[in-house]
Amino acid sequence: MKRDRRYQRVIQTLSSFFVFFLLAAFVATCTVMLFVSALQESLGREFTQSEITLAAKITMVNVVLISIGMSVIDFLRRKYTVERPVKQIVAATSRMIEGDFSARIEPIARIGTDDSFNEIAACINKMAEELSGVETLRTDFIANVSHEMKTPLAVMQNYGTLLAAPALAEEKRIEYATAVRDNARRLADMMTNILKLNRLENQQIYPSLSRFDLGEQLCESLLGYESIWEKKEIAIETELCEGVEVLADAELLMLVWNNLFSNAFKFTDKGGRVTLSLEADETHATVRISDTGCGMSRAVGAHIFEKFYQGDSSHATQGNGLGLALVKRVVDILDAEIGVESAVGIGTTFTVRIRRAGNEA
Repeated sequence: MKRDRRYQRVIQTLSSFFVFFLLAAFVATCTVMLFVSALQESLGREFTQSEITLAAKITMVNVVLISIGMSVIDFLRRKYTVERPVKQIVAATSRMIEGDFSARIEPIARIGTDDSFNEIAACINKMAEELSGVETLRTDFIANVSHEMKTPLAVMQNYGTLLAAPALAEEKRIEYATAVRDNARRLADMMTNILKLNRLENQQIYPSLSRFDLGEQLCESLLGYESIWEKKEIAIETELCEGVEVLADAELLMLVWNNLFSNAFKFTDKGGRVTLSLEADETHATVRISDTGCGMSRAVGAHIFEKFYQGDSSHATQGNGLGLALVKRVVDILDAEIGVESAVGIGTTFTVRIRRAGNEA
């Protein structure tokens, strides 16, 4: 490889010298001929053969020297303005190929250098920054998935071992079997959410827009949790503006409401309250889902839309930290907005703002 590069460099140097030699010879010959012609006319005599031969020899030496000088200058120019920036770029990209996404290309001096190299370097640095972020997300994702799978699998393994006991009471058998079933369901839900989130993030799900009544959809989603609020004796308060229509993907938007209601009932203690309100102005509809649950701190609230994030470890068995990540992604796809207000010990309010039908422009 190195021998080939040296051979190519020698060929390139000789080619450059040959080109400069021809150029210098042509310019020098034309210049000398014009000079001799003008000099003969001004002096009124012709030069002898020996004088012309001497002038030709001197011209030839000058052509060779000029060609050598131009070749050296061109070699140095290419070395400092082309080869050095290229080596820097190649060295950085080689490190990236090996997985080192911290590699960066320093700005190249502009004196005598084409600024295009700086544009290339800036693009490569930006690419390395993005790749570094993707690699970090990938590593965190694998670590989080492994952690989330480990807990239910360990529970299933332990209870499965207990179920194998020959003298196990019927009551305990049902209890252990229920624990295995619940953790298996948790694993299945996590896999389903991971697939949904992956499809959403890779834009493999495209919104199928339709016009529908938002209030009716909210009521349908809320009624799906009737058994839960009755069991926990949770009070329900609703204040819905009628006739509010939106143009959106009904299935994706239902995913948002189901996750928000699920969280509201999950973290609201027995005897608490969940409130649903729908307001509308000329352009937007605003949905608020509030609960009187445990609430969360400002630090936790800043991360709740991140994958696998669970601010309250005491509730970790109730979810896998993917629901709100799905909600955020769906809201972004539908060009809507979501916000959260919460206080520890008081409760949480999620606010979703979406454009009304007929006001999409």
